[in-house]
Amino acid sequence: MARVGVIGLGAMGAPMARKLLKGNHAVTVYARRKEAMAPLRAAGAKASASPAALAAQCDIVITMVIDTQAVEDVILGPQGVIAGADGNCVVVDHSTIDPDGARKVAAALKTASGIEMLDAPVSGGAAVAEAGALSIMAGGDPEVLERVRPVLACYGQTIVHIGPSGAGQVAKACNQICTIVNTLGAAEAMLMAERAGVDPARVKDVLMTGFGASRMLDIQAPKMIARNFEGKVESRLHHKDIHIVLDMARALGIELPASSAAARVIAKLQERGGARRDTSAVFEVLANP
Repeated sequence: MARVGVIGLGAMGAPMARKLLKGNHAVTVYARRKEAMAPLRAAGAKASASPAALAAQCDIVITMVIDTQAVEDVILGPQGVIAGADGNCVVVDHSTIDPDGARKVAAALKTASGIEMLDAPVSGGAAVAEAGALSIMAGGDPEVLERVRPVLACYGQTIVHIGPSGAGQVAKACNQICTIVNTLGAAEAMLMAERAGVDPARVKDVLMTGFGASRMLDIQAPKMIARNFEGKVESRLHHKDIHIVLDMARALGIELPASSAAARVIAKLQERGGARRDTSAVFEVLANP
């Protein structure tokens, strides 16, 4: 049994914390909204008043927050993890942020307190977290990953060491290219089928048997056909992620035309008030340019 803290109890953090409790770990949680902590307290977790207070009583601190600034705030801020953790603590950040931001936070923890950090973004979504089957791509010291692997295995089925600090976030950026570009491809295919007067559901089914198959076609096309865009992956998150991708591309001196096209469509969705709608709602942007 490990003493594990979870900071950030949204669509992903909450199911992770529940799986840790089911794994018989001693779990402490923190979220800015007290009401977010209530269900986990009822399930057996302790609630903490700040990230610093949480870190003071945990061997492993897991963070799952929205962006780079939020990670810096909860880890390096005045009441952040760095203010409460000792050198034996390991920080595992599952957020999706830019690689340079991950390296900056890891270096600050190591320099100030000798605290090890893994950037370990995940793929799979909330339902997969509930099932304990997430994919975790980790950057940092491989020996540190092995120390915390039994804890991560509570909600991660595939746990892969990618490379040094920041490498996990590079892998996640690659993941988001495939996820977001394939979602746009699914939207284009379903729109073409509809406008050509054929059944898009039948088209989707046959595409899933050939080279056109993809996880995003399988998951997103039914939402597009049904015009049901109330899924759990809000488009504002993919909007943030695709701009991490494009910022990296500029820094590397490479062009990513498909990602750039997807970014433009997702930006239109934000402009139309779709920030909290599922990313499958890009279908409406294409259908009503």
